[in-house]
Amino acid sequence: MAAAYRDRTHAGDVLAGLLVDHEADTVVLGIPRGGVPVAAAIAAELGTALDVAVARKIGAPSNPEFAVGAVAADGVGVWDERALARHGIAVDEVSERARLQAAEVERRLSMYRAGRSAVPVTDRDVVVVDDGVATGWTMVAVVGWVQRLGAASVTVAVPVGSAEAVEWLEDIADEVVCPLIPRRFMAVGQWYDDFHQLGDDEVVAALERHA
Repeated sequence: MAAAYRDRTHAGDVLAGLLVDHEADTVVLGIPRGGVPVAAAIAAELGTALDVAVARKIGAPSNPEFAVGAVAADGVGVWDERALARHGIAVDEVSERARLQAAEVERRLSMYRAGRSAVPVTDRDVVVVDDGVATGWTMVAVVGWVQRLGAASVTVAVPVGSAEAVEWLEDIADEVVCPLIPRRFMAVGQWYDDFHQLGDDEVVAALERHA
């Protein structure tokens, strides 16, 4: 079966065609690493500002790759209390893990912006972009952060997502644009021909080109 997208830039071009009703004052935020080239393609097509939005997943102590939540740039964490209970994780413990991850979020924001100021989002329409959503935790954390910053509206735009994550995001965002919601969702990368691991330098370069 052929992949739906050649690469992340192609995915951004497809999403841009579905976001043409957004005005030029819209701010497009990419979630690193994979969401930034998708967001850059959207911002270039729509002629909007581009910035980065960082969140870090909170992993289970026994399996750091298994996300039980995420923390946003302002240190606010979101987590699944049922998952915590299943893994025997105390809320105080996950709160401390969120605090530690928040420091890493701030470090990464500074690195990716490379001395540039944050693009203001207060009272503006914001489109938050990633290259796909599986569990949705990172995107949920970012959407909450943007809403706390006072955005007029928040649209989530992803090329592909699991049905569960998309349904969850529809409950918290003003709009969700996701053209591909497979019945059998295994991983985001299966829907791309080129889904190479991006480096931080590629993220910085994409943001600098648009700036």
